[in-house]
Amino acid sequence: MTQTKNMGKIGIAALLLASTAVAGCAGKKTGEEAVPENKKKDPYELHLYAPGVSEKEFNERWKKTIGEKFPHISIKFTTSGNGNSIADLVSRGEIPDLYRIDIPTIRTNYLDMNLAYDLRDTIKKYKYDMSRFNKVFTQEIVDVIGTGAVYGLPVPPYFPQVLYYNKDLFDKFGVQYPTDGMTIDEVYELAKKMSRTDGGTVYRGFSANTMAFMRDNPYSHPILDPKADGLSGQERWKGLFETLKRFYEIPNNPIAKTVGEENNAFAKGNVAMQINQHNIYLVIPEEVNWDLVSAPLLNGAPKMMGLRGPAYWSITNQSKHKDEAFEVMMAMLSDEVQMQDSKIGIPTTLNSKEIQAVLGKEHPVYSNKNMNALNKFPPIPASPKRDPNLMDLPLVTQQNTMSGQFQKVATNQTDINNALREADELLKKALAAEKEKAGK
Repeated sequence: MTQTKNMGKIGIAALLLASTAVAGCAGKKTGEEAVPENKKKDPYELHLYAPGVSEKEFNERWKKTIGEKFPHISIKFTTSGNGNSIADLVSRGEIPDLYRIDIPTIRTNYLDMNLAYDLRDTIKKYKYDMSRFNKVFTQEIVDVIGTGAVYGLPVPPYFPQVLYYNKDLFDKFGVQYPTDGMTIDEVYELAKKMSRTDGGTVYRGFSANTMAFMRDNPYSHPILDPKADGLSGQERWKGLFETLKRFYEIPNNPIAKTVGEENNAFAKGNVAMQINQHNIYLVIPEEVNWDLVSAPLLNGAPKMMGLRGPAYWSITNQSKHKDEAFEVMMAMLSDEVQMQDSKIGIPTTLNSKEIQAVLGKEHPVYSNKNMNALNKFPPIPASPKRDPNLMDLPLVTQQNTMSGQFQKVATNQTDINNALREADELLKKALAAEKEKAGK
């Protein structure tokens, strides 16, 4: 994920500072009715494994709530790194009770390790209201496996596509700011106006996080064909490449030399607009006077928001505290906790309009931004999943393939047709290597 510097000074600790005020739930909210009252219980340790989450973030978002609701439970928190991959934990016999999984690695890091636990019976037992979540998120974790099993509940954040813009540059050149609901053609016209040279400085009108643009495209078009080996629907990919390439053909708006540099271009202060994710880990230097609007609508795409979906709280099959783990999970996903998350800029996985409406209201930077842009359009359903009977590829392999091929097109190293043919070959080659590794 893109990293720079301004909320940079703030960092995740300050991003999450207000959440230390999250208290135990005084009243009962939707989805929490079945949590039993705490009676005198024997103390025990619950092992929670959250790869990608720092201990500081865990403490500031969830620890106090868990402590107040479950005083008899002590949490052993583990995150990834330093010999703490899930494979490392399993090999040491340190299998967690609660595990934060994600869609790209659900097979390799959860199912294939025999950790998977279907929550359907537990959800029924607790009469837990699944309709409180946005169905896009609850459906994706069911579709990715295709058996009907529910292996997790969606935990914020997710990462919606937005259009960032530099207010100072628009003011400098007397051009009206972008607005919510613009089309890609309208953004293109703005990019032409804003791409110029002034006082010896080149000001670019547009850039994009090309990796996220391809992966989270607003057609929900998959990279790898769900039913066959190779690139999915090359005509759709041709249209996406053409849509984006024309921006880099505008005079004074060349793409950066590498995918990484282009993803970080907006932070330099000489780029007027960038399509990127809203991401609590994305930081922009405070000298860049930015705001955001909804991501532009593409021709033929639904009026919905492209996004990278959330992670999921899951339980391991080996846990001896499955009921308690589910109760802790419910507490971490409660209205109260997600309300506080939303106030500091973390988009909720719930349907609650009330929680959505306070997005960023208590954040030192987001409180002055057009955060309602994230609510302009509903999240788009996830792209079709790979047939479970076929070999799959890690999402990182797929997304890097497409952004790499687009980079070659945008820097005039090849044309679109050749780039897509090569992408198809690269994906097939990677699949062959995975099959050989698996002995298939």
